[in-house]
Amino acid sequence: MTSNPTSRDYNKASVLHTVLSQAPLTRNKLIELTGLSKATVSRAVEELRADGFIVDRGVDEVTGRGRRSTYLDVPDTTGHVVGISFGAQTTCVLVTDLMGREVQHVILPTVDHDEVGDAAEWLVDLIVKTSASAQGPLRQIVVAMPARVRNGTEVFRPAEPMKIFAGSDFQRTVEDLADAPVLLDSDANASLLKILTDDATVRNAALFSVSSIVNFAACTDHEVARGRTPAFGNIGVLPSGVDDETLDGLMSTRGLLQFCRGRGLDLERIEDLWLEPHHGASRAEVLEAFTTAIVTAVSAAVVTLDPDSVYFVGRLRPLVDEVLPEVRTRLDHSLPTVPTIKTSTQEIGLSTARGAVYACLVIVQNRLRDAVLEARRQGRRTDQSAPVF
Repeated sequence: MTSNPTSRDYNKASVLHTVLSQAPLTRNKLIELTGLSKATVSRAVEELRADGFIVDRGVDEVTGRGRRSTYLDVPDTTGHVVGISFGAQTTCVLVTDLMGREVQHVILPTVDHDEVGDAAEWLVDLIVKTSASAQGPLRQIVVAMPARVRNGTEVFRPAEPMKIFAGSDFQRTVEDLADAPVLLDSDANASLLKILTDDATVRNAALFSVSSIVNFAACTDHEVARGRTPAFGNIGVLPSGVDDETLDGLMSTRGLLQFCRGRGLDLERIEDLWLEPHHGASRAEVLEAFTTAIVTAVSAAVVTLDPDSVYFVGRLRPLVDEVLPEVRTRLDHSLPTVPTIKTSTQEIGLSTARGAVYACLVIVQNRLRDAVLEARRQGRRTDQSAPVF
């Protein structure tokens, strides 16, 4: 016999969601955050303890009369998630528990593959090895890529070295091999999500990932904007304001390296543009073109989205730092209001993987909350001792 969730089910779901997002925390804090009565919270905690989703972790340090409150936490056995930065040059696999606490991570060069299946096997083998010490089920994988992604499954316009991943085969293959839910996302979205998680004051912002390709992300009211079509975020195809160059031609590592060589700078890698001494008109011409492209990109974001802040991340970030004063000066003359423009210091691979982990945690928290409510619809008893999710 099935029935609709009761208020008791919703209370239990609320307690579970709060513990997953805030633990370790005391019962008093849990009561404060949920707004539920002490008796209601105590009952829900005991049910979740029986389900294996809550354990005690010592007592608080507050001294005074009466019984001190026990810290509630989520045991390792509830499972783990995997966030991945799958870049053209570097891959990072980060494994955490359901509280986002790191279990293990690995960063290594991305291996070139000619077949999607081979690449998926390589990545899943890396996931398995990195997750060896993790406990409980693997509940979610999110893979961030230098590409645009629709519906978490379909890849559009990936970086040139990763063009074999266009389409949906990669997501399906990784999901089948890993035997766990897999979603794909852009590296820009993952980078922005990390910023939003680290700084709750960020409300409306835009972010440019300037690496293998130019990737774009935006948020409104602290929520990452997804768009309805793959065209959203495809800012690299816009004219840069320099001859016939597009933004991708001047704001991606591949495009800018080609532009440099066309201006007489014989660079082996793009980092040599700022790590090695270069003088004369050629470097000045490159910096002028790059500055113009940055001004064009920020202006487009401001006109269409009106963000409070604009972030730049990726391999070209040091060059953005170099031209940023001139960018601000030009924007002051062309825009009525200039947003805060800054670069975000990131650990190559790991920062994007952390953003992917945060995406995993939100998905898992919502899924487990829904599972509590679905248990009633499926006719299960909410007071049973065996976990229902």
